[in-house]
Amino acid sequence: MKHGKRYRKAAESLDRIKDYSIEDAMDLIKKSDNTKFDETIEVALNLGVDPRHADQNIRVTTSLPHGSGKKVSVLALGSGPELKDAEEAGADYFGSDELLSKLESGWDDIDVIVAAPEMMPKLGKLGKILGPKGLMPNPKSGTVTKNLAEAIKEIKAGRVELRVDKNGIVHVPIGKKSFDVGDLVSNFKSVLSTIIRVKPPSVKGTYLKKITVSSTMGPGIKIDGALAT
Repeated sequence: MKHGKRYRKAAESLDRIKDYSIEDAMDLIKKSDNTKFDETIEVALNLGVDPRHADQNIRVTTSLPHGSGKKVSVLALGSGPELKDAEEAGADYFGSDELLSKLESGWDDIDVIVAAPEMMPKLGKLGKILGPKGLMPNPKSGTVTKNLAEAIKEIKAGRVELRVDKNGIVHVPIGKKSFDVGDLVSNFKSVLSTIIRVKPPSVKGTYLKKITVSSTMGPGIKIDGALAT
């Protein structure tokens, strides 16, 4: 794969063999040439899990103390007074069957759907539409709940989902390049501590195999797990 001059310059400043502390890695990212937009900082955690086993298919949430820097569009599905609470909590869209019809027609101008439990039988029929888009609410991600307002507030404040992919890797944004180094480090440690806390008892051997942090347009920087905790 060919990379641009900005990427190559950033890569040349790295020791590709060395494992960096999270603080040093963030310093390197902050000092790299600026792009014309505020790049997202993402962490990739390669875990020694087998997602084919239900007990190792990690899917949890954690809160980023300083937010993700991204404006998240939230759709709340429910009925009655809970929808008024959802509106006051900051839901961008809220309603019931009328919004299910919009979703069925392909509308997806949203990032997260939170739903009351009684909406799930109807939402389940849209699994083939919402599933591939990553929009299907799930109790494990805190998006199926009786307290829509609380879930919306947490999501808007910076709650993110940690979900292992089929290769055993968790990809998660931890902020923007414009954030202070200390804020990025704090967000990273929140993610890492959650991943360590939910280690499946059935995992044998090395659990945290590799940690990499990168900006949208920059190369991956390897993080020393021992220095990161």
